[in-house]
Parts: sequence; structure tokens; C-alpha cells
Amino acid sequence: MVEVTALTKEEAEHCPVRSVLTRVTGKWQMLILLALEGDELRFGALKRKIGDVTQRMLTENLRTLERDGHLTRTVHAGPPLAVSYALTPQGLSLVGVLKPLVFWAAEHFDAIDASRVKVDAAKA
Repeated sequence: MVEVTALTKEEAEHCPVRSVLTRVTGKWQMLILLALEGDELRFGALKRKIGDVTQRMLTENLRTLERDGHLTRTVHAGPPLAVSYALTPQGLSLVGVLKPLVFWAAEHFDAIDASRVKVDAAKA
């Protein structure tokens, strides 16, 4: 079993599981990684592919994913100046791990939604 207990703030900061999972399991990070699978996309195309992400959130999350080595940022000389993003081999490996979770979520969504409705109705 993987150790996930951290009794102090210092232990939590040095926990590999917490450090990596907090960076890649957020809504936007996962969607960005999945959107880039198989494609190098310019910023605007990536934003359109995801849909409801703001420019600010997309920019922040792209910087984080680049810093962690999951994607590359390439600036193409203009005019017009263009920036594109692509997954690194590490990012592709991560997508391979995330996809089963995505498939699981799609497969179990109806049951999860029904459970939410049932619990919310019981609380009302």
C-alpha cells in the first residue's frame, strides 16, 4: 500500500503522492492533458477545445504543467506570433494513467448522479 499519511506540514510538502496528485488531478489540468493527447495545439485552439476555461485559468495551468515537465511550449515566429503546446513523453505517460479514470467516470456517472440526487433528497 502506498503511504499517504502526513502528520506534519513538512511531511506533506515532501510527500511525492501529494505533490504530484495535487498538480494533475485538478479539473483544468486533466482536461488540458486530455485535450493535448495526439495534438499540438495553439493557445486559442486549446481554449476552444476545452470550452469553458477562462484565459487566465488556462494560462496558469499551462505554466504549471510545463514547469512539471508534462508539456512543452513552443513559440513560433510570426507574423503573427503563435504559441503552441504539446505533451512530452512524460505527459503522454500521464495521460495513459488518467484515461482509465476518465472512462470509469463516464461509465459510472449515471449511478453517481442518482446517488447524489437520492442523498440530496434525503437531506431536504
